[in-house]
Amino acid sequence: MTEDRLEGPLSALSGVGPRRLAQLNRLGLFSVGDLLAYFPRDYEDRRSFRPVAQLQEGAAVCVRAALTEPPVKSRLPGGKPMIRARAADETGVLFLTFFNQPYLHLETGQDYIFFGRPERVGRAFGMVNPSYERFGAQRLAGRLLPVYPHPGELSQNQLRRWIAEALEQASGHFLEPLPRSLLEQYRLCSPEQAFSGIHFPAAPEDVRQARRRLIFEELFTFCLAGQRLKREASRAPGAALTRFDPEDFFRSLPYAPTGAQRRATAQCFDDLCSGRRMNRLLQGDVGSGKTLVAAACAWLTCQNGQQAVIMAPTELLARQHEQTFRQLLSPFGIPVELLCGSTSAPERRRILSLAQEGGPLVLCGTHALIQSGISLPHAALTVVDEQHRFGVRQRAALGQRSAGAHLLAMSATPIPRTLTLILYGDLDVSILDQLPPGRQPIRTFALPEDRRQDLYGFLQRQAAEGGQAYIVCPLIEEKDGAPQQEKQAAAAYLDRLRQQLPGLRAGLLHGRMKAAEKDAVMEAFLRRELDVLVCTTVVEVGVNVPNATLMIVENAGLFGLSQLHQLRGRVGRGSRQSYCFLMCGDSGETARQRLSVLCRTNDGFQIAEEDLRLRGPGDFFGSRQHGLPVFQIADLAADLNILEAARQSAETLLARDPELSGYPLLARRVQTAADKTLADSMN
Repeated sequence: MTEDRLEGPLSALSGVGPRRLAQLNRLGLFSVGDLLAYFPRDYEDRRSFRPVAQLQEGAAVCVRAALTEPPVKSRLPGGKPMIRARAADETGVLFLTFFNQPYLHLETGQDYIFFGRPERVGRAFGMVNPSYERFGAQRLAGRLLPVYPHPGELSQNQLRRWIAEALEQASGHFLEPLPRSLLEQYRLCSPEQAFSGIHFPAAPEDVRQARRRLIFEELFTFCLAGQRLKREASRAPGAALTRFDPEDFFRSLPYAPTGAQRRATAQCFDDLCSGRRMNRLLQGDVGSGKTLVAAACAWLTCQNGQQAVIMAPTELLARQHEQTFRQLLSPFGIPVELLCGSTSAPERRRILSLAQEGGPLVLCGTHALIQSGISLPHAALTVVDEQHRFGVRQRAALGQRSAGAHLLAMSATPIPRTLTLILYGDLDVSILDQLPPGRQPIRTFALPEDRRQDLYGFLQRQAAEGGQAYIVCPLIEEKDGAPQQEKQAAAAYLDRLRQQLPGLRAGLLHGRMKAAEKDAVMEAFLRRELDVLVCTTVVEVGVNVPNATLMIVENAGLFGLSQLHQLRGRVGRGSRQSYCFLMCGDSGETARQRLSVLCRTNDGFQIAEEDLRLRGPGDFFGSRQHGLPVFQIADLAADLNILEAARQSAETLLARDPELSGYPLLARRVQTAADKTLADSMN
């Protein structure tokens, strides 16, 4: 469709005055293009009629029947109007009930088409609030009828009428943005066929063909936009560093780095010395050694007389980074400082003075690093740990403290490969897929409730041998009326644990505690003053406790597999064998099958693939945690094959025509998608 027609106002449609326009706007619809992209969530199959005698409870059906007597109007005790009517065909009688429709008008003797869900009424059938229209003048019967999501104050019929009008006006004016080669390769229908087939299909095959075309186009455009953002980022100038041999750094370590760490370090060094700004995601399972790669990058930066900044989401984690970086960089005399909210004013002035003076420095901190008034003019490298915990604005604010600073974002959340490519399409990605030497795979077991006493005995033996344990509960406190499986709340659980195992030193940690309180509890756990830490998922991202060897997760069936894997990664940080026990509770067979995946493998990426397949992207990511894009029709779980095809096609096209000069319409849409991606990520 021509771009000007797509951008045409909705007020040009019949019956769309100021009031209706405001209602459409509240649905996020502002143009004809928005309306045509408001896709159905389902369809009502009104293609055939069902005789009354063949009705069954269940799916909604169309029935042709004549009204046999005048409708009877009455009111329910609360004043709600009710109308009862009786209709029949040659095979039987259909009882009709309408609530809250006082202006309903049905004529005796007239044939109607009723559409609704049959319900048994004694030995007969009835329908409650069916839709209806006169037979012979029907507009809705005999077809697959679209059902639109959340119409709000508008009726389904109003939306159908306006969309039909928009399609009629656009007929013959749709433009094709996709290359002909892709249309032929994937046998994609035309834009006009796609929009007609998605809104008003003649058969289910029309819907399938329309969806394939629209999903491919949406994902293809998105992949092109990600590649464009990546290309623009790669062109940005960055601090040009002189290359040093990473082996000079690795030789100072008491252990040999993994092949994956060497590979990721080499990729980062290539970026840092390219003269272009590094924009790289370092993704690896919990315990895969991301910090070592970041330290190597900081070492190279300081060898060039520049400064590196490390930002963590919590003060406790920032403090641990300071200790780790200080240990790794001390053989080279590189100073490491810590700047957090609790840093005293004199210490803060001293640290910021060092940053202003220039010279080699590694500065670890929290959000305090991006507070107003802080300038880091000599920072050539920015490292953001647990990057999904920071918004794009926060990362951008840190980058603005020093022009041209390279960015290394780190994440311990395994994401399926295809999703990584689309979620972080503007970033280069390095993956750590090996564990450092000396780490033993965590042994994982799913236990029924009747094994609890055996588990507590094992917990006591682990504590007696000097080990420590996490016990994770789904809720903080018990709530009246909560399902029994959700009542293993941390606070109540701690009380019960102290009664059953009085010899254990146990503490409590949850998200409602103040930051200082949480830090104090974690410090006590880290200093081995506590044997057991009863907590919520607040420990999913946290400090390393090498002495922790046991993870117990209550009501594990309430958690996603990826989240359970993250929790499991809190143990196994030392050389001792570690264990994870997943308490099944009253979980059903499906939940137990899910948990068996964790018992079979410690591969976070494999687990993420299975988690995505089982739960879909909404539950997989939760609350847009990772900036999950919102698509109009594509479903990242169901359409992974199309996504992969779209990604490969995007790479092939850009290799041939980087500026999309041969496809001006596609280029405009890609730019719009890129702008929208940036705008969404900044919110």
